[in-house]
Amino acid sequence: MSRESEASAAAVYYDGACPVCAREIAQYRRAQGAASIDFVDVSACAPDALGPGLSRDAALARMHVRTEDGRLVSGAAAFAALWRALPGFAWLARLAALPGALAAMEAGYRLFLRLRRLWRRPAEAGYQGSAPPR
Repeated sequence: MSRESEASAAAVYYDGACPVCAREIAQYRRAQGAASIDFVDVSACAPDALGPGLSRDAALARMHVRTEDGRLVSGAAAFAALWRALPGFAWLARLAALPGALAAMEAGYRLFLRLRRLWRRPAEAGYQGSAPPR
């Protein structure tokens, strides 16, 4: 398998009940190369749409990407995997690969997750599980 195909994202799991998350995913869905990626709104999908090793609670807690080789990554690493799969975002993937960059991005993402609880909408017709994730 080539390095390029290993980096390609096969599925992106995101919280569609979060307005910021939904807007950002909408931008990625319009990007060149997005047609080969399955974007899964975890707040409204059937449980079997998550695939092996990913619970709904974990998927709602932070963004996940399942790469074409089946590897499941989350948080900043998930964004880097998505960026590698989208040609227009390859420059961000290169930045994320710099020493220390992924750790800094993960720290920023964790801060975002704390703030996200303030504006996350409850799922209307979809999942009616526990309180918004931490």
